[in-house]
Amino acid sequence: MSITPRKRLSPEESRDAALEAARALLLESGPQAVTLKAVAARIGRTHANLLHHFGSAAGLQKALAANIAEGVIAKIGIAVIRARETDHDPREVVDLTFDAFDKEGAGALASWMILTGNHDVLEPILGSVQKLVDMIARDHAHEGMSLQEETLYLVLMALGDALLGAPMAAALGLPRDKARALAADAMMRAHLHP
Repeated sequence: MSITPRKRLSPEESRDAALEAARALLLESGPQAVTLKAVAARIGRTHANLLHHFGSAAGLQKALAANIAEGVIAKIGIAVIRARETDHDPREVVDLTFDAFDKEGAGALASWMILTGNHDVLEPILGSVQKLVDMIARDHAHEGMSLQEETLYLVLMALGDALLGAPMAAALGLPRDKARALAADAMMRAHLHP
């Protein structure tokens, strides 16, 4: 039996691999599965190695939240700017936001952190949203619903849909994507009727 030496990773590569593994665990098994032990096992590193990079499980979760937020906010920002500069359907912005909270895992992570009292993990998500709103407000005039109101409405709708959308729609006999359609309709009306 030969032992294959582990590949030496740079600190950045090790951190990125841990965040990728944490995201996979989040999407596969939920936020409770994102532990230092589980992430270390997934990437073939030690618990101590992850402690060195993140300091604690809460540090790992905060870094994961920041990683998710940065990627998602960048996509949403591009879509929002495109929607504001053209007669583009706001449904793209709605879909990206809803996907961020559902398929990207931000909703599950945020709700888990709120329920466990780890509110610090939300700071990267909220900070990224605030940066996006500030950037769009600074660069683009906006009529109708204020950008802050629009963001609050859309994020809360997306978070609620990520947590209860499927069972609620089924219980009411509505299509699964009804909340997205309602959000897109509200955004369209806000832009048409200032």
